Amino acid sequence: MEQRETRCVPGRDAGRAEPPGSPSADHGRSGERQAAIRCAALLLAMLLLIDVGSGGLTTVRAVLWTGLAVLLFVVLLPPRVTAGEGWLASRGLLRERTVRTDRLVSVRWSDGVAQRLVLRDLDGGRVELDPRVLVANPRLWRLLDAGARTSLGRGTLLYGAAALRQLSRRIDGETVRSVFTVSGLE
Repeated sequence: MEQRETRCVPGRDAGRAEPPGSPSADHGRSGERQAAIRCAALLLAMLLLIDVGSGGLTTVRAVLWTGLAVLLFVVLLPPRVTAGEGWLASRGLLRERTVRTDRLVSVRWSDGVAQRLVLRDLDGGRVELDPRVLVANPRLWRLLDAGARTSLGRGTLLYGAAALRQLSRRIDGETVRSVFTVSGLE
C-alpha cells in the first residue's frame, strides 16, 4: 500500500491535509517589502531631521515618530501569497487566511479603491488578494485556475466564473505583452 505524504495547511485549519505538490509563493513581494521599508525609513528620517532642525527633538517625540514609521510600514507591507495544489493562502503581518481552491463557492471583485479578488470556499475560508499578484506570478495563477476548474467541475463554484474569465483575459494579455516586449516586437 502506497503512502502519500501530507502536510498541514498553514492557517486557520491546521488539521486539514494539504494536497501534495510543491507550493508556489509570490516572488514579487520582496521588492514591495523593500519599498515599504524605504518609505518608513524615509518618513522617520524626515521627521527626525525636522525636529532636530527646529530644536524640538525629545525622547518622547523620537519614540512617537518611530511608532508612526512602524505604522506606515505595517500599512504598506503586502501580504505573502502562497499556493499549492488545491489551496491558496495569504499571510499578512498578524494572521494567515487559507481557501481550498478545489472547493470554491464564490469568486468576486471587491468594491473599493483598490481592486481585490475575494475567494470563498465551502469550509468558510476567505482570502482577499490583489490580482496583480496573480498577473506577476503565472504559477500562482495556474494553481488557482486549476483549483477553480475543479470547483466548476464539481458544481461547487456557484458565483464567479465571469470574474475568473475576466482575470484570465487580463493575465493572457499581460503575458502576450511581455512576450512581445522580450522578443522586441512591441
